[in-house]
Amino acid sequence: MEKLIVAFAVALVVTLLFGPLVIPVLQRLKFGQNIRQDGPSRHLKKAGTPTMGGLVFLAGVLVSSLLLARDYIDGMLVLGTAVGFGIIGLLDDYLKVVLKRPLGLRAREKLSGQLVLAAALAFLAMFTAGRGTGLMVPYSGLFVDGGISLDLGFGLFIFLAILVVVGTANAVNLTDGLDGLAAGVSLACALAFSLIAAVVDKTGVAVVMAALAGGCFGFLYYNRHPARVFMGDTGSLALGGALGAAAVLTRSELFLIVIGGIYVLETLSVIIQVFSFQLTGRRVFRMSPLHHHFELGNWSENRVVVTFWAASVMFAALGLAGLYRLF
Repeated sequence: MEKLIVAFAVALVVTLLFGPLVIPVLQRLKFGQNIRQDGPSRHLKKAGTPTMGGLVFLAGVLVSSLLLARDYIDGMLVLGTAVGFGIIGLLDDYLKVVLKRPLGLRAREKLSGQLVLAAALAFLAMFTAGRGTGLMVPYSGLFVDGGISLDLGFGLFIFLAILVVVGTANAVNLTDGLDGLAAGVSLACALAFSLIAAVVDKTGVAVVMAALAGGCFGFLYYNRHPARVFMGDTGSLALGGALGAAAVLTRSELFLIVIGGIYVLETLSVIIQVFSFQLTGRRVFRMSPLHHHFELGNWSENRVVVTFWAASVMFAALGLAGLYRLF
């Protein structure tokens, strides 16, 4: 537990110190965010706010993890996945903001990179980190002492691991639409997975997740409303990749559905909206992802964000309760 606290603190301090160095550079280079014209009108005033701010907290996570988790292969796999997904996000941000390509990387380019990284993680988790192909079933300890663990087999495990990592990365990306929203939600999720990793004796994963939580907490100083910087795809894809990798390495992929409940709801809102409009021509939500639905219902941005933070804490606690009697 002491190592986790130190990891959190180091990432927090480095992130806070790195912000004043990076944000002015992003401003001078005019790496400003483009705002959707079809989004809530109040967001138009955010145009030009520096993006690619994920570099700020990634610096904190990197320093903390390399200091405290470099001897743990599981932790380095999580860190490597975060960095890899962050690089994809950085390329996407660069194309959108600097080269003025509206959609950034093409969908197939972005997805291909994510699939390669997720597949590499799955194979390395099995063959270098001793991950195996088992899967913990949350809440099964309520019915069977010691809980239930499913053996997925090689093929199904690889498929699930890729689905979890890629799905989580893109779900966090969808969630990143309001000041401080993705950072605050990810803070709660990272703390939960740090505890899960500690329980299942994956010290490296626990340390990196604690560092990720510290980085998110520090980033909120700059990203809370009114945001001085946005994390961009650089940050959101890195966060999602890291959380997905942590779930894979701790055999807690099913826990992620509960702990990341906000991500699930945000993603489902987009899927439901698209299918409903294509099939019936009608929209279920005022706008998707879900946070925009509440905004257009006259909720203030702060009210939406704080409500989602609180819900994320509850989802995290509910997910941790799934560990009951599993060990």
